[in-house]
Amino acid sequence: MSAIAHNTPAPRQEPGDSYVQSFARGLAVVRTFSAEAPAQTITEVAERAGLTRAGARRILHTLQHLGYVETEGRLFRLTPKILDLGFAYLSSLPLWNLAEPVMEELVQDIKESCSAAVLDSTDIVYVLRVPTHKIMAINLGVGSRLPAFCTSMGRVLMAGLPDDVLQARLAQSDLQPRTPKTVTDPARLRELIEQVRLQGWALVTEELEEGLVSLAAPIRGRAGETVAAINVSGQQHRTPPVVMLERFLPKLLKAANDISAMIGGRS
Repeated sequence: MSAIAHNTPAPRQEPGDSYVQSFARGLAVVRTFSAEAPAQTITEVAERAGLTRAGARRILHTLQHLGYVETEGRLFRLTPKILDLGFAYLSSLPLWNLAEPVMEELVQDIKESCSAAVLDSTDIVYVLRVPTHKIMAINLGVGSRLPAFCTSMGRVLMAGLPDDVLQARLAQSDLQPRTPKTVTDPARLRELIEQVRLQGWALVTEELEEGLVSLAAPIRGRAGETVAAINVSGQQHRTPPVVMLERFLPKLLKAANDISAMIGGRS
């Protein structure tokens, strides 16, 4: 399975007095770059962003002047400076600095990878990852996206949504099966997410990738709202679901509660 780097379209907005269309077009150009399209011509960027070739050219040259894009012949590619934009978000929240040592301690204890993610529309976005052995065919790092509906962190995050918002997110989700075990029926997904709400954690077995078992818990903010999720992942043959629940769930819940307490949330 290839790296996940697809782009979820932003909700359509009608431009108003406060809507800066040129800025929106610049962001659309940045989002055209992905693992599948790391280097593009002006024509390719224009097609993916829905712009004219002249418009795409002006934006790309502006980004190049600012250091966010570099050229190689006719091809444009993002530079590492683009990470500054994401880092501004991560560094503005103390959560990630507080969570990392707790997650590192958990990984050392259970010898399995631990990640943190937030919800963005119908996807989860990885904001922190403490790996151990490589257990997934998917290459995940900070900024990676996965569909929320078939991931443990996604179900934890969706369980924290109001019913009407949850219903809308499920309706917007591309419920394509990733494995033969992926749950794609919206009614069944609602039942599973409601169960996550009641028990306070989510277990997903081989729905994202065959052989992958994942267990997630919420990180809560000051008002008790779910602000992020953390998970631990393992291989079915090494840590089957019953083992994950017996050995890892108490430790995962403690880690999630410790992080929640440090940011002023309620455990």
